[in-house]
Amino acid sequence: MHILIIGAAGMVGRKLTERLVADGRLGDAELSVLTLVDVIDPPVPDGFAGEVRTVAADVSSPGEAGSLIASRPDVVFHLAAIVSGEAEADFDKGYRINLDGTRFLFDAIRLEGVKAPYKPRVVFSSSIAVFGAPFPEKIGDEFFLTPLTSYGTQKAMGELLLADYSRRGFFDGIGIRLPTICIRPGKPNKAASGFFSNILREPLVGQEAVLPVGEDVRHWHASPRSAVGFLLRAATMDLEPLGWRRNLSMPGLSATVGEQIEALRKVAGDKAVKLIRHEPDPFIIKMVGGWARDFDTGRAESLGFQAEKSFEEIIRAHMEDELGREV
Repeated sequence: MHILIIGAAGMVGRKLTERLVADGRLGDAELSVLTLVDVIDPPVPDGFAGEVRTVAADVSSPGEAGSLIASRPDVVFHLAAIVSGEAEADFDKGYRINLDGTRFLFDAIRLEGVKAPYKPRVVFSSSIAVFGAPFPEKIGDEFFLTPLTSYGTQKAMGELLLADYSRRGFFDGIGIRLPTICIRPGKPNKAASGFFSNILREPLVGQEAVLPVGEDVRHWHASPRSAVGFLLRAATMDLEPLGWRRNLSMPGLSATVGEQIEALRKVAGDKAVKLIRHEPDPFIIKMVGGWARDFDTGRAESLGFQAEKSFEEIIRAHMEDELGREV
């Protein structure tokens, strides 16, 4: 099997790559070729017995997607995007990367199929940002898409493209709406949601963190471990039960910032909690006000998708995976 990962240098892309290399297979199929693509050369984990190809490319540039698809990968993971805060701050860049890049990739697959039959599995990483307020108590997959950010709008457009290209038989696609991934390892990025990770990640290593919103803010979360699990499940499952409703919201955990902090206190004590500094940020407070808080993900769960049930689980997973500490 040949797997192509677009956005392989990102956090989720790196973790997906590591998991695939460790497993050496996807479902019942042994991996022979792994193509890793990002705007910078993606890192290559050790230990893969097959061929690894790394490509520095921007799929939003005309022609780049076609050259990647010419090798006819069996599975395409499309993870490449610029994040919410950056997409809001730079309108043109957000639409170029998040919409044009997706459209060019999907169309490259369609055009490759014109030459000779070709129908890969495409896994598109969407986001709960496709939903906008006012919300019901729990958002189900039937709730309409009314995004209140440019990022959410771009992801919603990607979902529609994926559904239509799948309906037309150009590829076999599934879109998974990821919760906010927490705790993200590494340094803070430009995502407006980054503080959800920052207020846990930094105190766990004795560093101060800034909280720009109130502790009553509630949001939907899952760990990086769960995100990789979602992607692998989406790549291997039978898509027949989805019909033409090819996009679905992933399981997660609804929690307030205050509940996050209390979970940190239980795991790491008062000393860690005291490192959180409250500094309200009006821009982030406004954005967060339009974000989803809780979901009914019965459809995804019935299809085998699973996530954590408590924030303590999320914190412990981070400590084990990133800090080498079992708790």
